[in-house]
Amino acid sequence: MTRSLRELVKEYITERRVRKYRLVTRDGRCNIEFGNVMHRNRFAYVLDIWTTFVETRWRFVILHFVASFTLSWFIFGLLWYWIARDHGDLKWQNPPSNRTACVNSVNTLTYAFLFSLETQTTIGYGDVYITDVCPGAVALLIIQSLMGTIINCFWCGVVMAKIALPKKRAKTITFSDSAVICPKKGTLCLQIRVANLRKTLMIGSQIYGKLLRTTITPEGETIILDQVSIDFMVDAGKDNLFFVCPMTLYHIIDKSSPFFDMAVDTLHQQEFELVVFLDGTAESTSSSCQVRTSYIPQEIMWGYDFLPIISRSKEGKYRVDFSNFAKVVPVPTAHCAYCYHNEAGHHHHSINGIDNQGFVVIDVEMPNITKM
Repeated sequence: MTRSLRELVKEYITERRVRKYRLVTRDGRCNIEFGNVMHRNRFAYVLDIWTTFVETRWRFVILHFVASFTLSWFIFGLLWYWIARDHGDLKWQNPPSNRTACVNSVNTLTYAFLFSLETQTTIGYGDVYITDVCPGAVALLIIQSLMGTIINCFWCGVVMAKIALPKKRAKTITFSDSAVICPKKGTLCLQIRVANLRKTLMIGSQIYGKLLRTTITPEGETIILDQVSIDFMVDAGKDNLFFVCPMTLYHIIDKSSPFFDMAVDTLHQQEFELVVFLDGTAESTSSSCQVRTSYIPQEIMWGYDFLPIISRSKEGKYRVDFSNFAKVVPVPTAHCAYCYHNEAGHHHHSINGIDNQGFVVIDVEMPNITKM
């Protein structure tokens, strides 16, 4: 029997609510905000102005870029206007025709702004130029040239730093949409697949995870983000991975694992978030970067395994089929970790009945039985 529309809407709202409250999004961004930060702590962002601008969004960087140059041109234009006014070179001051001005043709505020722009950008149109009759104008020319060089160097550094951010390299490393739990190498494992979309290696790659959940201590204290370390391994170990092709990471579910007490019918009722980290150094830029993603209980599939993704062609080349990257197939799997390891006393059994679609009621004729 199909479910009603109300049940579908309720399920959709519940799923959206669960996804909304995850700490780390699928693309690695942290869903966290800081409140009631003291004003003196906010001033630290100004002291660390370089990091502040490097981490600022591109639209604000472009806005500050345009504003800094325009403002500096205008401020120095006012200074050039003040020098011309002090020397009596402005039109409304009616200077004599044979008088040598501090800056030739700077007799209005517009010309003062244009000369400021030409000076700072090292543009010379020939009609507006400085003379040697005003020492203050020479000093201002030197100061503006140095300030223009400093502003240019600062913004060139910010743009280059933002372009070369390691997080851009992390965009070419992807994780599977879901995690699976199934037998592997004689034990029950939680598996995740990760792929490097570039042919350049990630040197010194390390994989680890954190299980985030709310716990209550014996003293009655509630810990909102209690972190439990989750070890992930591949066939070659967990350190210095040869990350040249997609790998399947697996976490052994033994007695020390927080997944040991879960079962197929209780997994999606849990409230936790599994955050997976991959640290490494980009081979082409030698910059360290971290890639992270997260999985909630609804994104972990019990009793499934990933399809093979690597094959070898007749020419001897290795081929990676990304169409099977996130595809899974059902495999025989124990109901719970206790069942798999034959641990007594903690077997999980579902209390909800299921429909047996193949069950058919038939009439059976009982034979005549003679009582003795």
